Amino acid sequence: MKSNNRYLGALIIAPILIFIFLGGVYLKYFTILISMIGMYEFYKTMKVKDFNPIWPVGYGLLICYYLINADIEKLVYLLIIALIILFCIPVINTKYTFIDVSLTILGFLYVGVFFSFIYLINAMPNGKFLVWLIFLASWLCDTVAYYTGKYLGKRKLCPKVSPKKTIAGSIGGLFGSTLALSVYGYYINSFIHNIPFYHYIIIGLLCGVFCQFGDLIASSIKRYVGIKDYSNLIPGHGGILDRFDSILFASTIIYMYLHLVLSI
Repeated sequence: MKSNNRYLGALIIAPILIFIFLGGVYLKYFTILISMIGMYEFYKTMKVKDFNPIWPVGYGLLICYYLINADIEKLVYLLIIALIILFCIPVINTKYTFIDVSLTILGFLYVGVFFSFIYLINAMPNGKFLVWLIFLASWLCDTVAYYTGKYLGKRKLCPKVSPKKTIAGSIGGLFGSTLALSVYGYYINSFIHNIPFYHYIIIGLLCGVFCQFGDLIASSIKRYVGIKDYSNLIPGHGGILDRFDSILFASTIIYMYLHLVLSI
């Protein structure tokens, strides 16, 4: 039954590929949808520890963020306005605390903004090719790490955070991500001439590191709260944040590298 659930989960995840191929406004609305679900999972998880994130403000931030077309520069002003509103709420209603204020902002940034980088990369010149860097890095990192750890892993990586993670698996994940982006970079380098090949290797290495941190951070949050999965939305895979934990960080790292290092 567990195996069947995983196959069913994979079928549910498969349509994501369609939105990546379509790109544009379709991918934009898809990222909004998964952001809303992911934020719901995050806020619900925090309530297990008796925190009370102010979710209407969090969702309002997400909507306003996309109304300004996910403009990172304008995001600063949006956050300042949101903070002014949020700081007033615990004064008006003592049901909320300033920790709740912090968690509200954290949920928006960690889920809403990090997911938006998928759309923003797709909107770049040659974005229909570059957006695949996110998913190739994440999927190959996760897959190679899993099998390397399963067959070669002995020494634990972070036993207090994720007992099944091994050092061998971590090295395998780093190799998988780097190899995936090196091969893909070599392929697209024939028609994307403004990115030297070695940058794909660097991006692969960075993703190999931070995809694993994304996984470990999600595990650390769940361990702190005392839950196994963020939700059971995807059979055999958990929730959006369970399945996309490494993608959140891959999209952020790749966007920052393309924008800040390569000025795309």
